[in-house]
Amino acid sequence: MQEARFYEKREDNKVHCYLCAHGCVIDPRKRGICMVRENREGTLYSLVYGKIISQNVDPIEKKPLFHFLPGSRSFSIATVGCNFQCEHCQNFEISQYPRLEPKDIPGLELTPAQIVARAQATGSASISYTYTEPTIFGEFAYDTAVVAREQGIRNVFVSNGFMSERSARAMAEVLDADNIDLKSFNDSFYRKICKARLQPVLATIELLKELGVWIEVTTLVIPGLNDSDQELQDIANFLVDLDPAIPWHVSAFYPTYKMLSRPRTPAATLQRARQIGLDAGLRYVYTGNIPGDAGEKTFCHACGAMVIDRVGFSIRKNYLQNGTCAQCGASIDGVWQ
Repeated sequence: MQEARFYEKREDNKVHCYLCAHGCVIDPRKRGICMVRENREGTLYSLVYGKIISQNVDPIEKKPLFHFLPGSRSFSIATVGCNFQCEHCQNFEISQYPRLEPKDIPGLELTPAQIVARAQATGSASISYTYTEPTIFGEFAYDTAVVAREQGIRNVFVSNGFMSERSARAMAEVLDADNIDLKSFNDSFYRKICKARLQPVLATIELLKELGVWIEVTTLVIPGLNDSDQELQDIANFLVDLDPAIPWHVSAFYPTYKMLSRPRTPAATLQRARQIGLDAGLRYVYTGNIPGDAGEKTFCHACGAMVIDRVGFSIRKNYLQNGTCAQCGASIDGVWQ
């Protein structure tokens, strides 16, 4: 347990947390919506600082990041907790754990230096803060990211994007890439399904892009909820207006947690979504969770030649030459070395 950052003290021993866009005002002996930040006698504490519930070595493509150090390894960590309550969460056992077992905050206690040492020992080019929402363990992520950068290791968020402007600006100082979930372009979806709001997510995408963080965006396409042509068009248009070079991943939903009765996403739906994105003017649109689909590969936006042959999370062949297309010489957007 460590005193939190990103908060202000209020009267009557209340605190105002501004780590994320919920902006919780927390009474004494209470926790914020994330359930891992607690007010103790007017001081806000992070209950998950350095308490790692999951650590793995993943291919960077699993994040998914397709235009960031392709073929490299990423040492991936998480704590319990989340500031969302998504009904379709694929990692609900750990993201929602503090709501189910509020008296227990499990995790292996590790320091930022120990995390970086483990990343180095596994030959990882980056550390990914992922699996649950990294914003809720933002202090530990930031401290680890500082040490990682000193050792030449990059830092990656896999995030729902529901940050405050203050915390987003702070994290941008040490973040190299962020894959942000844009779950829907409908605020009612966010309020009903995630217990959150749309606008802060859009603001975070815009801000981190402006601050120089490499951004890729993922939309989990759920049948009957966010798979209409209009909604997919709205997401594509938003990204194109921001930067047509932002890669957009449209991924297949499978039944989980509180959405067990909803069907899996058909491959044809993702292929339609990909085409909508390309027609809107996005340079790179990828289908996810349907291995073997042509939508997993990277093509040159100028001449159409394949520049990365990818299946699932594996790269068969990388044809890039110093970040350019081998066929026409066009620059392919991304972080390649």
